[in-house]
Amino acid sequence: MTATRSHLLTALELAAAGVPVLPLRDGKVPFGNCRTCKGNACGGRPNMKRAGACHCPEPCHAWAAAATDRNVVLSPLWVAAWERAVCVGYHPGGARLTVVDLDNAAAVAWARETLPATRTVATTRGEHWIYRGAMPSSNAVRPGVDIKSLTQYARWLGPGTGRMAVLPAAVRALVVKEDTTPAGRGVASSLPARALWDRSVATGCRHTERYVRTGLERGLALVRARTESGAGSQAFGVPRFLAAQHTARPGPCGLTAIGEEIITAAVSVGVPEAYARRAVANGLETATERAA
Repeated sequence: MTATRSHLLTALELAAAGVPVLPLRDGKVPFGNCRTCKGNACGGRPNMKRAGACHCPEPCHAWAAAATDRNVVLSPLWVAAWERAVCVGYHPGGARLTVVDLDNAAAVAWARETLPATRTVATTRGEHWIYRGAMPSSNAVRPGVDIKSLTQYARWLGPGTGRMAVLPAAVRALVVKEDTTPAGRGVASSLPARALWDRSVATGCRHTERYVRTGLERGLALVRARTESGAGSQAFGVPRFLAAQHTARPGPCGLTAIGEEIITAAVSVGVPEAYARRAVANGLETATERAA
């Protein structure tokens, strides 16, 4: 059986069971938007946070494109995507499920000590714990732990083992709501003066000051652009990416100062400072753990 046929059969079985599916390409990520949908110019899928009018026949808009309709899954444009797919993705929230993505052995150990037992699926580095019930999605709720449900996708890695439990309060409590404030109306937290990154705080960094500042400014722009939602997630992803560039450092690289600038950017678009600080700390820690 070819990989394409195997992916299609799996997708059709899941769709028939009411689990919305989507093809994932190299990198195990969704296919990019078509020209019409690029930059969300079409308004987005009707099932996204801010409902749009898009009914694109291609699998655009990542998790929001996930479908249970057999005619969609087998449509010519989707079949073309399946032919390039490396695995099957699914939308947990669309099936009223929540996946606790445990990215390493330490996270798995924490879950076994803290969370109710449920259906478990082995992953490359850790485990997926699957519960019945949907909730908001959030990355980096603690080191090595992501919550995938209403606004994220997960990889299908098999049915797993164990009996699926009802989503417990302990998992819901992991997610802190990102209360954002529209631009021009102030922010939820004050903006105290913070140290800026420069060579004086990075005496051992192997990179030039221009290289680091360029990367940092691009990251800060990504955070500031999230004026409606998602700035907290960017406040995790940006420091994780930047810290990963410094894992071969010979000495101090000033990551604390980099983190403070990212916190300031997140707070400026309404992320509560405590949330921003935790997201940044988790991002820096995750990058360090992966390099170890």
